[in-house]
Amino acid sequence: MAPSAAIFRALVAGTVASLTMGCALGANYSRPPIANPPEYRFVASGSQAQSLADLPWFQVFDDPALQALIREALANNLDLQMAVARVEEARARAGIAKSFLYPQVDAVGSYGLRQASNTSEEGVSGDDEGDTTHQNGTFGFQLSWEIDLFGRLRREREAAVALALASEQGRRGVLVTLIGDVATDYFLLRELDRQLEIARETLRLNDETVTYFQNRLNGGVSNRLELDRIQANRALTAVAIPEIEQQIAIVENALSLLLGRPPNAVMRTPLPDGDVLPPAIPAGLPASLIERRPDILQAEQLLVAANADIGAAKALFFPAISLTGFLGGVSGDLTTFLGGDGAVWSLTPRLLQPVFQGGRLRRNLEAVQARFDGALAGYRQAALNGYREVANSLVTIQKLAEVRVQRQTGVTALRDASDLARSRYESGLASYIEILTADQDLFQQELLLAQTRGAELRARAELYRSLGGGWQP
Repeated sequence: MAPSAAIFRALVAGTVASLTMGCALGANYSRPPIANPPEYRFVASGSQAQSLADLPWFQVFDDPALQALIREALANNLDLQMAVARVEEARARAGIAKSFLYPQVDAVGSYGLRQASNTSEEGVSGDDEGDTTHQNGTFGFQLSWEIDLFGRLRREREAAVALALASEQGRRGVLVTLIGDVATDYFLLRELDRQLEIARETLRLNDETVTYFQNRLNGGVSNRLELDRIQANRALTAVAIPEIEQQIAIVENALSLLLGRPPNAVMRTPLPDGDVLPPAIPAGLPASLIERRPDILQAEQLLVAANADIGAAKALFFPAISLTGFLGGVSGDLTTFLGGDGAVWSLTPRLLQPVFQGGRLRRNLEAVQARFDGALAGYRQAALNGYREVANSLVTIQKLAEVRVQRQTGVTALRDASDLARSRYESGLASYIEILTADQDLFQQELLLAQTRGAELRARAELYRSLGGGWQP
């Protein structure tokens, strides 16, 4: 037994040495260069050293009601739960790919019973002494191991790990998008609440105006045309209320889906009537975006996996070396199956060199190289799209602030015009048309101002999403 055991150890040692000296085919991954702007437009250079995305979401969205909704969404959102499940699946598959690097050991056991009958005349006459029964039992451990001399298994594991990391970035992307979507819908609800408040207040003033002109008509100092025009204007305002309420219900239903609950009302704080001045928005340097945005990092991990697949495809051209071994015992009787005196071991190296595959290996290599080219283009596209989205958010925030200032000026002037029109009408210096026009213009401008304020808040949420969100949980 000693010489056999020594031979076995020598073969294993030689195999391990060959494995450790083996090389992995294909180029190791290195991040490809990507053209990026030196700085973002429409933002001061000094504020680009830091990024809004470096802040946790609960500091960016400093609203207790919104924070409660985001926490509920993080706990119950079904898209996020599916993303987490995909991460767990990818991690498990990476573990499966890693397992092929190690030997596979199986416990085996078999038992056979065979009887040979004598067909001679003596056997036919009833003599069974010629019949023979053979029993054979084998038990032990079987080892099988593919020696990764050319790195195919290591490249496959590298690809599986990269796919697992890509799924993790996909989960982060879902999380960042979820936070941005909840904030966007929340700010839209606050904007619609403000529009509904404006419509109801305007309807109240319209009702007072209708009553005023009705009394003048009853007193004989007005005419039916004036009253009809005022009532028609009141109807236009009244129509806006159910339309806004419909939009509120639809957005609440959409937000409820993000929260993982049936359609229902959503608690929120009202949008203030005063100026809404968001704090300064640090965007960070453009070069740091590729280290932050989940979709860019996910695209890069897909590129890493495609690069590893090329090495695995190249390794298929080289010999596959495997080692099969068995160590156990042999017994000739069922009663002594586990206690037989016979012992057996074997060690069988095996080499398989592809010779003719009908071009399959070559086409497989071409396919994975094409997939790498596509992944490279996808990675660069993701980076450029990230720069575009951040730039769009920055210019949107800046220009909406300018629009808000002008619309606030217009609302202030139209409120004064509405009061002056009523005073001039009572003094006989103006017609009812001036009151009608002033009220209509004021109502529309107040709605537009509320929309601009809401759009500013939504643009802030969009910038947070475009920058890749915060790293903090």
